[in-house]
Amino acid sequence: MFLDNDTFRSVINSTPLVSIDLILKDSEGNALLGQRRNRPAMGYWFVPGGRILKNEALDEAFRRLTKLELGREFERNNARPIGVYEHFYDDSVFGEAGYGPDTHYVVLAYQLTLPGMEVLELPTAQHGVYRWWHPSDARLSADVHENTRVYFDAI
Repeated sequence: MFLDNDTFRSVINSTPLVSIDLILKDSEGNALLGQRRNRPAMGYWFVPGGRILKNEALDEAFRRLTKLELGREFERNNARPIGVYEHFYDDSVFGEAGYGPDTHYVVLAYQLTLPGMEVLELPTAQHGVYRWWHPSDARLSADVHENTRVYFDAI
């Protein structure tokens, strides 16, 4: 269920959002990051992912989000749970810090491995460009958002 902007603003202002983050690794151990087009974390390199919708089972959400964020569906039972994280942002989809509600996410992080030499057709709605990052480079880069960098300590 998608919410109109007024209702969604109220939700962001009142409750944490629950989301899934996808740490996709290639056969060489590099992780796919996209440069975010939208708030929060706009301009930073970040893992793909998104919100779980009301009344959406985790498996359904995982399939929907992998299709939207990676261009094809993956099954949650083929992913490895990394952990549960909290992300706090001063801004939101409704504006920069001080002009809109802040955002709080409870995140279920999963690691996926891209089979063989498969090539993805990556959507650009959330991330303008994508890049495969070696984990040690991602851990050290100020261009990679701190909420993404912590995943590289877990994988």
